[in-house]
Amino acid sequence: MDERTRYEAVSSRDARFDGAFFFAVSTTGIYCRPSCPAVTPKRANVRFYPTAAAAQAGGFRACRRCRPDAVPGSAEWNVRADVVGRAMRLIGDGVVDREGVPGLAGRLGYSARQVQRQLNAELGAGPVALARAQRSHTARVLLQTTGLPVTEIAFAAGFASVRQFNDTIRQIYARTPSALRAEAGTGLGGGRRDGVRAGIPLRLAHRGPYATVALFDLLAAEAVARIEEVTGPPGRRTYRRTLRLPYGAGLVAVDETPAGGPWLEARIQLTDLRDLTTAVQRTRRLLDLDADPYAVDEALAADPRLAPLVAARPGLRSPGAADPEEAAVRTLVGRVAAGELVERYGKALDVPCGGLTHVFPEPDVLAGGAEDPALAALAAALADGGVRLDAGADREEAERALLALPGIDRRTAALIRMRALGDPDVDPYGTPGAERWRPWRSYAVRHLEAEARAAAREEEAGAAVVGRPGPGRSRQPQSTAPSQAPATSRQQNSSTSTA
Repeated sequence: MDERTRYEAVSSRDARFDGAFFFAVSTTGIYCRPSCPAVTPKRANVRFYPTAAAAQAGGFRACRRCRPDAVPGSAEWNVRADVVGRAMRLIGDGVVDREGVPGLAGRLGYSARQVQRQLNAELGAGPVALARAQRSHTARVLLQTTGLPVTEIAFAAGFASVRQFNDTIRQIYARTPSALRAEAGTGLGGGRRDGVRAGIPLRLAHRGPYATVALFDLLAAEAVARIEEVTGPPGRRTYRRTLRLPYGAGLVAVDETPAGGPWLEARIQLTDLRDLTTAVQRTRRLLDLDADPYAVDEALAADPRLAPLVAARPGLRSPGAADPEEAAVRTLVGRVAAGELVERYGKALDVPCGGLTHVFPEPDVLAGGAEDPALAALAAALADGGVRLDAGADREEAERALLALPGIDRRTAALIRMRALGDPDVDPYGTPGAERWRPWRSYAVRHLEAEARAAAREEEAGAAVVGRPGPGRSRQPQSTAPSQAPATSRQQNSSTSTA
């Protein structure tokens, strides 16, 4: 996209480009999202930046009206498998905050200098600046949604000192932390209990249409007891699950009900607030919130087979995973067996919450206790790093490593790549003609699955009407039509789906 096209997007306040780039105004010293409602500045006064961090490094502060730090992430990082794409996913997961730039470089297999050079060249900001932008957004969320003390927020957001926190907030938002909090009316909040036990309210932004019904149908069909649950009637459901995070456990709840804007309403409970950034990013990957539905739908709608499906479910997402290692195990063993693993090996929550009582067992626990040789081999490979499925994993290398393990065939490896690694271009089932759906084959597969589930529900409803007992007639047992795509080779005897 050239600068002329970007300026046209700014002039038309086109929300499709929110997160794809940012623009700054030299006369005001602020940077904005493309859909900012303010008066369009003169072209001569506008500068364009690929990331919020680059705009901040250029000396610009965030616009108060459009809050550019709260836009969805660029869909480009989901698609790209190069070093920059992998680095952005790792930074989003909080690796720089936890392990520093050397830790990031080590995960990517490059030197710190090489990573710095590549990010600066393409994004206009290095890993420290990108992480700093993310920390400032986390701090703003905590300031405006909880009553936690400012000092506690500073360290929870990942800042090394209160002074660094204060300086950064002033530079990016042109206000003190106290003033930023006062705008949201949280200045008289309580303390840790408000932010941790009651849950931090969040608006998880997305771009374009979002097919919530189809997504919640899938999450409900795949839910594993004790770690996940979907409650409420269709159209007003809430999806809740436990999270295994770097500093402790967490719970996330997401509402299906339309929020009245381009976001989903969510609440996150944490045992350690330092996990907030990681919990948010993993939830976003699970729900595929950074996707570009405009590009996906336009490409798939050109296919006669998929056009009616896209029209029926605009904005259908291809969900990822909140815990890639968990997703790999569930794909291998199936839903029922995954529930048994949770019951036998899962770590119990200190404070259960409704039906949520455990977090999924860690790979090293499964490696030491699993009786299934294939599961034991996968768990051992995940535990010792032989198979890497983190946010920055190389997808090709991960698939090759998976195929080298006993009990994992190409379909299983492809399903893991599609879900655990969030690859948008995977066809696990060898669907005829799928090559023409590149680079969005994962979304095409989700459309076919959603249509199959809808057809199964209609068949069940019709069978229920036909089989309704009249006077003097007894009800006959009903059979359930399969609603999922074909199972992996290890699940041929099971009708349950994988996550």
